[in-house]
Amino acid sequence: MKDESHNMRPVIRQLDDAAINRIAAGEVVERPSSAVKELVENAVDAGATRITIEIADGGKTLIRVIDDGCGMGPDDLPLALSRHATSKIDGSDLLNIHSFGFRGEALPSLGAVGRLTIQSRAEDQAFEISVNGGDTSAIKPCAINQGTVVTLRDLFFATPARLKFLRTDRAETQAISDVIKRLAMAEPSIGFTLRDLSGDKPRETFRADPETGDLFDALRSRLARVIGAEFVDNALPIDAMREGFRLTGYAALPTYSRGSSVAQFLFVNGRPVADKTLIGALRGAYSDFLSRDRYPAVALFITCDPHLVDVNVHPAKSEVRFREPGLVRGLIVSTLRHALTEAGHRASNTVGAETLQAMRPETLGALGQTPETPTTPRIYQMDRPSPGARMASYQAQAPLQPGFADASHVPEFAAPSGRVVEDIAPEPHAESLPLGAARGQVHENYIIAQTENGIVIVDQHAAHERIVYEKLKAQMAENGVPAQALLIPEIVDLSADDQAMLLNISDNLKKIGLGIEPFGGGAIAIRETPAILGEVNASDLVRDILDEIADLGTSDLVTEKIEAILSRMACHGSIRSGRRMRAEEMNALLRDMEATPHSGQCNHGRPTYVELKLSDIERLFGRT
Repeated sequence: MKDESHNMRPVIRQLDDAAINRIAAGEVVERPSSAVKELVENAVDAGATRITIEIADGGKTLIRVIDDGCGMGPDDLPLALSRHATSKIDGSDLLNIHSFGFRGEALPSLGAVGRLTIQSRAEDQAFEISVNGGDTSAIKPCAINQGTVVTLRDLFFATPARLKFLRTDRAETQAISDVIKRLAMAEPSIGFTLRDLSGDKPRETFRADPETGDLFDALRSRLARVIGAEFVDNALPIDAMREGFRLTGYAALPTYSRGSSVAQFLFVNGRPVADKTLIGALRGAYSDFLSRDRYPAVALFITCDPHLVDVNVHPAKSEVRFREPGLVRGLIVSTLRHALTEAGHRASNTVGAETLQAMRPETLGALGQTPETPTTPRIYQMDRPSPGARMASYQAQAPLQPGFADASHVPEFAAPSGRVVEDIAPEPHAESLPLGAARGQVHENYIIAQTENGIVIVDQHAAHERIVYEKLKAQMAENGVPAQALLIPEIVDLSADDQAMLLNISDNLKKIGLGIEPFGGGAIAIRETPAILGEVNASDLVRDILDEIADLGTSDLVTEKIEAILSRMACHGSIRSGRRMRAEEMNALLRDMEATPHSGQCNHGRPTYVELKLSDIERLFGRT
């Protein structure tokens, strides 16, 4: 018998609204944190000044968002649950978007996969409407204050298969907290409160009251609350404009880096985004200061005319597309590098804090010692004596030298010659300079300098390595990158698209010593390579550049390779560990550090010096 099933034509069907909403929910509401994001963004768009979020069981059984915004009337509630009904846009210009939401998909999607209730009060009377798995109830009066309360229970009960893909309650709760914190950073003037109602004891897990003041004061206070005071203490304020784009926010010093990208917060027109163009620009800006396994900490905000960026490229609105991505990248890279240069030799204060922590009695006890741990601070001695009294005391306490009968014949107190330099001629007012005056060298690698209110410990090799590296880069920028012509040009076969992509940036590649030109079809001919790289597999280099462009939208691969060579040259040309330095050499190094940008960190982002305040040192010895 002939099989006729292959001749059957598939039937085109119109899906019902319930199926359409469940499909939309799969795109918009991936997990409970997605639902929280949509609801909180609606509250922000409604003009709320305080927003409270309540969850239970990681948002799986309960999500409630309470705001004091403009509210909705009885005629608005049914429309709010209709697909593609929105108050944010009129549909005439899909690029002129000034709000978080605009698709009109969130509420109907949530109502299709959960039990949704909306209570809202716009004027004198409040009303509520419910939708249970797509079935909408009648509108009825209720009693609430001005604003809106959206309650979502039993998320994904209508699509139980989705529940199997959710993570643990703890993981989902953390994801919700991350969403709230990002939105809180974007809106410092709004108060946010997150409560977890799981278990017998409800608890408040996050709270950020509305901030006041100008842009930077409010943002600084909010970032200190969300990310931590350490971040803002070690971050540089950013404010720059270029051709319609403004970049503001804070960027941390390289020595305040992280082991992952968890502290990178990027916003476009107030919207938290994860955009590869911005992430690539961030990496490029810090590429000269951090190794590839370290990540900068930033909170950066890009604002521009909505027509210059398309936010309608992803259902969750987490991605954007810039009309001129190269302009945005250049703004980020140049602004951050300028800010880091202006920071000079500054390093993060967490370095000194970590050093002090390692020296505290409780830390020493953890290393195997058992110091006494008093319950109250103890006073070990009286106030600090005068310098003259201290010197007389030191001379009196000096050990007797062979050949002297008593202390009256002891010469002036002398330090052990192996560690402290004896022939230092103090520079006038050197202690008032940022890195102070050299007082000694220990272990033939660490310079001890005295400042007006503390001491500085300098890693002589790391510090000089950065100084030499900056000089080499300056020479390279002034004289250009020498190119080495290949005796026989290397031909690389590429696709037409890859060839066009490379030829579009051929002028930029030429500036860094890589000369390419078309060679018929999709092939290119590599005629020159950067001389400083020596022998290099030109074909692999070109393909790596293409991979980086595909991943990040641009490539700094050749520049990074050149800078890596300069870094190695600086390492070999700098003061080696183990070398004894004269006093004038140490002081000259300190002055060079003060005059050299980025000298607070070595070429890999590690600190070149540690500063300890005298008050902290005295606290270690119980002098306070």
